[in-house]
Amino acid sequence: MKDIVLQAFEESTRVKEQFAKENADVLVTAAQRLATCFAADHKLLLFGNGGSAADAQHIAAEFVNRFAIERRPLPAIALTTDTSILTSIANDYSFDEVFSKQIKALGRKDDIAMGISTSGSSRNVIVAMKTARDMGLYTIGLTGCGGGELADCSDLALVVDSQATPRIQETHVTAAHILCELVERILFPESFAVP
Repeated sequence: MKDIVLQAFEESTRVKEQFAKENADVLVTAAQRLATCFAADHKLLLFGNGGSAADAQHIAAEFVNRFAIERRPLPAIALTTDTSILTSIANDYSFDEVFSKQIKALGRKDDIAMGISTSGSSRNVIVAMKTARDMGLYTIGLTGCGGGELADCSDLALVVDSQATPRIQETHVTAAHILCELVERILFPESFAVP
């Protein structure tokens, strides 16, 4: 059992290190886009399924509440949380539209849509990303497994080089935390100044 524990940590570390090497510049670009979005009073809309839905909520909470410093709330909304909206759209139309209809209702030009899918092939995430792009939102995809269609329909894609869902999700959370810290450093540099 101990070997399984050590192997999981080693694999998680390896995947994250590889992601960092391949995506450091992309993470900085994504953080700059997010900071510009928030500075202009636009918002971030996040969505995904299952564990990625939980990640969307987690990331939204970090921006709305706080991450590392005390600062004003930043507008981020997880489109995964309102069961009445999700179930009414799925029931009346299609599960493929549960996020795209919310993008149509809440999204505005120059907002950012962040779609999360470990496989890169979640139909409802892809439909929402295409809707967002058509409406003039900037799109950021968090994915794995080679990127899939999600990488192709994102303005900026953060792709974890792994086929293992747990390792992809662990890397997504780390990447999201880094984005939160970078955005805070860009928007609130005085809070990080050394006295």
